[in-house]
Amino acid sequence: MTVISLPQEYNEEGLFVDLRSIFGSSLFLKCEGFNFAGSIKLKAAAGMVEAAERDGLLTPWSVIVESSSGNLGVALSMIAASKGYRFICVTDPRCNLATRRLMEALGGEVHTVTEPDAAGGFLGARIDYVRSLCDSDERYVWLNQYANPNNSAAHYKTTAPEIASAFPHLDVLFVGAGTTGTLMGCARYFRRHHPRVRIVAVDAVGSVTFGAPPARRMIPGLGTSVRPPQLDESYVDEVVYVEEADTVRACHRLARRGFLFGGSTGTVVSGATQWLADRGAQHLTSVAIAPDFGERYLDTVYQSTWIQDLYGEDVLDGINAGVELPTRSWSA
Repeated sequence: MTVISLPQEYNEEGLFVDLRSIFGSSLFLKCEGFNFAGSIKLKAAAGMVEAAERDGLLTPWSVIVESSSGNLGVALSMIAASKGYRFICVTDPRCNLATRRLMEALGGEVHTVTEPDAAGGFLGARIDYVRSLCDSDERYVWLNQYANPNNSAAHYKTTAPEIASAFPHLDVLFVGAGTTGTLMGCARYFRRHHPRVRIVAVDAVGSVTFGAPPARRMIPGLGTSVRPPQLDESYVDEVVYVEEADTVRACHRLARRGFLFGGSTGTVVSGATQWLADRGAQHLTSVAIAPDFGERYLDTVYQSTWIQDLYGEDVLDGINAGVELPTRSWSA
């Protein structure tokens, strides 16, 4: 296993992990957890807050409000604390306990919606709650990550150029689909500057983002119960769906090689390796985006009782067999 950094000067979001020795494909993982917020959502959070300030939407008395399953809430808690704003995160029971505590430690207020909306699921219920808060007090400002163009613009300006610079001969880019901010920003950049790169969206089974039927989803991060307003499918070449059990397996397979990643990363890696294997395309140079690391998922994705209760006792068969692994090398 090799870790390589960007060819230019090091920056905190410029680390890639070579997964060839684990999955047998020319797949590199762009690690986005190396910042104070611990996830890729810091880029979107900073872009949306800066734009709101520039447009005069935020004043010293404003209260930032956002719906989030976790990582954006942490990023906004951090930015709000540094700028002196109050912040309210509206989430649901799938948000990890560690993430809720982290938001509160940073001064954020966490409001948890406990009942899903009949049509829009937990996301629909969260959005309705946010709107009711904003209607009740003019100080409340909803950044609306789902429709805010500054969400995807942040990735057009940063994430995509970082990948293109590190991999000038990239063939395929795999991006998880949540709010689709990362997906749309990267897809638009590559369509304009490197149109030969194939964009493959990775979504969770049970998500309605691309028109599939809704179903239970227990791992936060990817997938939606309401179609994201900013999604433009014309920029996406293909969509891969991943079962949550496969997400868990991918996370544990990576952890057995010393890499603790979050659930969204497990979904993207599982979808990417599935896509490459189905097409016999393991030789293609491909990159997958890892939104965060796995410490916030220790009580869920990496907790045996939680896994077995949701996905069955045999979900990790073959991964926890204790087989001897080859020694890996590291380089920077």
